[in-house]
Amino acid sequence: MELHVRYEGDDDPDKCSARKLARMDEAELHRATRSTPPGIVLNPFAEQALSPADRPTAGDGARHSRLVALDCSWETAEREAFDLEGIHRSLPFLVAGNPVNYGTAFQLNTVEAFAGALVILGERDHAERILSTFSWGHTFLELNEEPLERYANCDDSGDIIDVQDDYLAEE
Repeated sequence: MELHVRYEGDDDPDKCSARKLARMDEAELHRATRSTPPGIVLNPFAEQALSPADRPTAGDGARHSRLVALDCSWETAEREAFDLEGIHRSLPFLVAGNPVNYGTAFQLNTVEAFAGALVILGERDHAERILSTFSWGHTFLELNEEPLERYANCDDSGDIIDVQDDYLAEE
């Protein structure tokens, strides 16, 4: 699955996981909304959750074989995310494993968002590969092992929300 990032560049370049993914040739950065190709847009404000039902199938074409993330500050994410073309999906409850937001629910950085989405879409090997060059990458998968496994076994967005509700009730 192709990984594309609408890159705002408003963060610390030394801590930016999107820039590191691009350096590793794992993702393509786009400086403008117009140049960002359509795909499954990981949008924390989307009304529908990402689920295995969003997996690309043979007849879907390239649009469904791309994940698109917005790399910007959380203050501008809502406004900017809606400008991206594609199918907007939110990620369910997951906990950050990165040093900046460690243990915080729903505050994933770009590589964590991609990895969570890839696992849900049945591409765990790809998720492990993109996390492997981050010293804390394995931590994200360890912290979220059970929910990711449960999400990956869901049928659709409704099932994802039911599983998420189990975790939110515990919080």
